[in-house]
Amino acid sequence: MMPEGPGTGRANMAARTTIRRDTDRRITAGGLLISAGFLLVALASALLPSDMRRGVWLPLHLALPGAASVAIGTVLPFFLAALGATRPGAPWLRIATIGLLAAGAAGVAAGFAAGVGIVATAGGVLFIGGLVGLGALLVTILGGALGPQRGLLPRAYAWAIADVLVGASLATLYVAGWAPIVSVWGQVKPAHAWLNVFGFVGLVIASTLVHLYPTVLGTRIGLRPSVRVALVGLGGGPSAIALGYLLAAAGHGGLGAVVARLGALTVVVGALSLVRFAAEAHAARGRWTTDFAWHRFTSWSLALGVGWYVVGLGVAAARVLVLGVEPVGWGIELVGAPLAIGFILQILVGSWTHLLPSVGPGDQRVHARQRTVLARGTDGRLVLLNAGVAILAVALPLASGAGAVGSDVGANLVDAGVVAGAMCVVVALGAGLALLLRAVLLRPDPPPDPLR
Repeated sequence: MMPEGPGTGRANMAARTTIRRDTDRRITAGGLLISAGFLLVALASALLPSDMRRGVWLPLHLALPGAASVAIGTVLPFFLAALGATRPGAPWLRIATIGLLAAGAAGVAAGFAAGVGIVATAGGVLFIGGLVGLGALLVTILGGALGPQRGLLPRAYAWAIADVLVGASLATLYVAGWAPIVSVWGQVKPAHAWLNVFGFVGLVIASTLVHLYPTVLGTRIGLRPSVRVALVGLGGGPSAIALGYLLAAAGHGGLGAVVARLGALTVVVGALSLVRFAAEAHAARGRWTTDFAWHRFTSWSLALGVGWYVVGLGVAAARVLVLGVEPVGWGIELVGAPLAIGFILQILVGSWTHLLPSVGPGDQRVHARQRTVLARGTDGRLVLLNAGVAILAVALPLASGAGAVGSDVGANLVDAGVVAGAMCVVVALGAGLALLLRAVLLRPDPPPDPLR
């Protein structure tokens, strides 16, 4: 054996501890493309006749369990590995998790929309399998992390996964026709929505914004007091509200109403604390010298997303405070536009606009060109999307209560508002999807010919 020269041992140790993330980056880019594909199908499904898409059910379930959940299952393991300075999750488990989430969401959407219970049930089982895979990735990645492994963020992610496991299981039992759930679905359905939309998607996005939003703004990352209050409120509140509805379904309506109202107050405190965190980060933002449009699009997408989150969450929490655990307290038409489009989809687009040129495959020249492509039409896309959300936030609740409009002229105006708002959203999101595909397909420039 050759003796080691000076410094060779340290070099070997550094080589052994080098973490390669090329495969993880490629998996992340592929998962984001699958998520974007769900978003494209969701936009297309909105053009179907109302009875085929079951009102807003099909587009929303393609966008939430589809696009949003696949994006979370894709980005969260990558984010945790980078945050903990540890090795990425096993590629086979990463791919299996994304595949199960995608197949499950597609099965649920197709099966329920077509009225084929066995397909929807199988989709639900696959989706739950993907959530279990995501939980396994969380455990294995954090097990090798440097520094504290049981901080607030990992706990928030674990809580979010536990919420959606319960929420998805309730829905799977319903589409499977299990009588104890079917008979009280009016009470269980709001619990399912609160666990999945707020307890999972909302909490994961809010937790990720703790690091992503300051990074986008070019400011210092830190667990400010506002962050701690926000994550505790946005984690515990939805679970308490869901528990209140489930207690009501079990025949304990009085206790359920008390628990749900306490949860609603907790959620409001959490939402206001999230706004304070966003304001603090914005006040400390850096000053960029390049890629102005790209930075503007990503920062405003996240900021406006937080704003719409507070609007939707505030409306939903207010109805719980006023109506308790009455089934009419939950209505997707009242909060669907602010939450699904203004918050979740807007932050999804802003996140991939930031992540692809930052951690995606390719060299620095490719990333620079990607930033240019993804920033095209920044102001127009932001205005169109948020104007569409504002219009839909007013028109959809009016359209769902036909008798409240008062006249045929009023009804026609409401219908025109729904169409106008939907077209704004479709154009803005469609342009974002087209730019994402264009950016992904960019290839490095060929090296210059030395003979020329």
